[in-house]
Order: sequence, then structure tokens, then C-alpha cells
Amino acid sequence: MIDIRHQNRINIVKKLFQLSFNKESTKELQKENPILKKILENELPIEETITRHASRYPIDKISKIDLAILKLSIYELLFEKKNPPKVIINEAIELAKEYGNDRSYSFINGVLGAILKAESNDDK
Repeated sequence: MIDIRHQNRINIVKKLFQLSFNKESTKELQKENPILKKILENELPIEETITRHASRYPIDKISKIDLAILKLSIYELLFEKKNPPKVIINEAIELAKEYGNDRSYSFINGVLGAILKAESNDDK
């Protein structure tokens, strides 16, 4: 039995992935999912965060599925803040193992770890 929160994350990642190919369906998908709407409303700061912490990888060179997972995870880490960071990162790694390539999970883990480290340094 799959956890409902995990299934919700899968659905959001799939929709973000879909939007990376077809921006025209944005309004329809936003109506379906309030979290997706909030991610899209914060897309610019989320992408700036990715650019800052994955500086060796231009956003247009990151695989679309990895980018979708990162956008959801960064939204959860920096904006929503409902779950502990370790849970969010672990979920992102699981999604990357499920849907990404062989290197996706280590790339995503590295980016999210760098963001978390920077955030904890900002809190000091």
C-alpha cells in the first residue's frame, strides 16, 4: 500500500514534468492541485535557488524529471515547511530513484543538502 503523501508527490512531479513540455495546460493543472499552484507561483525563486546551489548545471541542462523533483522538494523545504527536512530529502531521493536516471538521486541529494546547509547557516 503506497502512502497517500508519497502518491500526492508523485502526482505533482508528473504534472510539473508535463508542464515542462506544455505550458498551455498550466491553468487547468493549477485548478486541480493547490500545491502545484503554489509551486508555480514561486517558480522564479525556486529556480534561482536551484541555480545558486547547482551552479555547475544550468537549469536548461538539468533533466526535466530531476527539475520537477527539485521544484517540489525546494517548495516543501523553503516555502511550505510542514515536514522535517530529512523527510523531504528522503522523499525526493525515492522519487529520483523511481523516475530519474542512475545519477538523479545523488544529484538531487547534493543540491538539497547544499540548500539545507545554506538555510541552516542563514538561521545562525
